[in-house]
Amino acid sequence: MSESNRTDKSKPVTGEDEVVDLCRELIRIDTSNYGDHSGPGERGAAEYIAEKLAEVGLEPQIFESHKGRASTVVRIEGENPSRPALLIHGHTDVVPANADDWTHHPFSGEIADGCVWGRGAVDMKDMDAMTLAVVRDRLRSGRKPPRDIVLAFLADEEAGGTYGARHLVDKHPDLFDGVTEAIGEVGGFSFTVNENLRLYLVETAQKGMHWMRLTVDGTAGHGSMTNNDNAITELCEAVGRVGRHKWPVRMTKTVRSFLDELSDALGTPLDPEDMDATLAKLGGIAKMIGATLRNSAAPTMLGAGYKVNVIPGQATAHVDGRFLPGYEDEFLADLDRLLGPRVRREDVHGDKALETSFDGDLVDAMQIALKAEDPIARAVPYMLSGGTDAKSFDDLGIRCFGFAPLRLPPELDFAGMFHGVDERVPVDGLKFGVRVLDRFLDRC
Repeated sequence: MSESNRTDKSKPVTGEDEVVDLCRELIRIDTSNYGDHSGPGERGAAEYIAEKLAEVGLEPQIFESHKGRASTVVRIEGENPSRPALLIHGHTDVVPANADDWTHHPFSGEIADGCVWGRGAVDMKDMDAMTLAVVRDRLRSGRKPPRDIVLAFLADEEAGGTYGARHLVDKHPDLFDGVTEAIGEVGGFSFTVNENLRLYLVETAQKGMHWMRLTVDGTAGHGSMTNNDNAITELCEAVGRVGRHKWPVRMTKTVRSFLDELSDALGTPLDPEDMDATLAKLGGIAKMIGATLRNSAAPTMLGAGYKVNVIPGQATAHVDGRFLPGYEDEFLADLDRLLGPRVRREDVHGDKALETSFDGDLVDAMQIALKAEDPIARAVPYMLSGGTDAKSFDDLGIRCFGFAPLRLPPELDFAGMFHGVDERVPVDGLKFGVRVLDRFLDRC
């Protein structure tokens, strides 16, 4: 609840007290990203966040890369500024949502069934809210972190980060001087194994991406006549080959570590040659983990023609390609073989794969903070099938992890919440995340 709604005005407001309101208010700011500049932009969210940070004595800066496309950055001085700094980053843009499909309006921030509902509830205004709540609490109570913390609330992550993280890294790298490690989205969430064990998946790797446009040129003509050079036919056959292709399993270091941890947790050996049986044991996160076993290429858009009786001279398609760390060359070679010589491909957006080891003081701080709030917690590494702003920060030599802690009810389809209908985050999960992040910052 907000401070004005508290019944005990004498008691200081804590991060747990305000995280739900912060999350709801962020969700109500429509920051839909359509992949161009046609949406509302992130300026409103950037100003809201800057105001909340300024209220506790910080001096945040807003950086606008294009009209309305704004990010907010601030540095918090630690007890020992000579130590390397930590970056905590989150994005404020969200994918679009059609209100007619939702149980509760996607930009209402409504509370129902113990959850905050709305677009961005898990991707990733929940982490933005938890970060704000923890920082505001610590600043109000005069608790400095052990080292400098840089906070970055970023635009445009959902379209590759060109107008957010990439802009700041390229144009304002001084903002991140001295930063060696970072935490961000899609990690630290729970997977309940049994009543004695909950795994918390910490992202240490993510697949690279090739978002690409495919083009085939053919011979235009009348739809009533025979045409053996139909661009649509050629393209659709190629897209069908790509969409139906079963890419080979490739066991990366991170996935191998995750499966070893899972094998130990389940008390049963897992056969790398029979991954279907392994995935069947993972419930709601099976899709997320399954996508990290292979390269992938998903056709997502088709375009051709302008009239039913005209064979067009050109047809296009878009494909979302993702490759595992160390397997980009293999991915592109396989893709070109599937497409064939008639199809031209060009990248719309491309970025690298990432992978780091699951060790060090920062990982220890995550483990300790989780265990303190959940005695049956065990942190384990995993690979994200998508990508985040960590790809941009990696260019500055920053070691990046996904750590946005949430304890989730076993029945919640967390993976399905990302970009899905009826996205929501448990209220208790938000408060849990605040407590864990606060403990984490004590030890970071």
